[in-house]
Amino acid sequence: MLGTAARLSVLLSLFSIGKGQIFHVGPCPDPSVQEEFDIEKYLGKWYEIEKLPSTFEKGSCIQADYSLKENGKFKVINKEMLANGKINEAEGEIMHMDVKQPAKLGVRFNWFMPAAPYWVVSTDYENYSLVYSCTNILWLFHMDYAWILSRTPDMPPETVEHLKSVLQSHKIDTEKMMPTDQANCPAEM
Repeated sequence: MLGTAARLSVLLSLFSIGKGQIFHVGPCPDPSVQEEFDIEKYLGKWYEIEKLPSTFEKGSCIQADYSLKENGKFKVINKEMLANGKINEAEGEIMHMDVKQPAKLGVRFNWFMPAAPYWVVSTDYENYSLVYSCTNILWLFHMDYAWILSRTPDMPPETVEHLKSVLQSHKIDTEKMMPTDQANCPAEM
């Protein structure tokens, strides 16, 4: 069994290099999340500063804008500028996944897809947000994402390093985190 798991791990790792996803052996980590999370304070624009690679984000100037919908639910509009200068936009719905832990949110971009975890690990609402998402694959592997977000297009390096250390304290690998280019972004984004 261990030999098979090791071979699958190598295979998934090779696959992840081509696709930009990060796979790990074992189940998802379970980091603590922001206590007494207030989604109303979280609403507004956030700029992506660093992230673990993903197949669904390919551009620069990546940002997310969270708001309240007319029906009382929450939405997010993610935007990025592609290499050809075109703005790519995706709208999703945000929902609480655990009423006892309001920082454990879910996000869904299609009505027919299940919500993906969107856990706010830490935020001060005004400067930074640290978000983590993880999906188990047969409880043998997991695929994870992490984002460091800011209310402005840049963040002091010491804040970035502190937030990475928070992830590391929960056994989340930050070695492959990469900065997001926020330079020369269009004003209309």
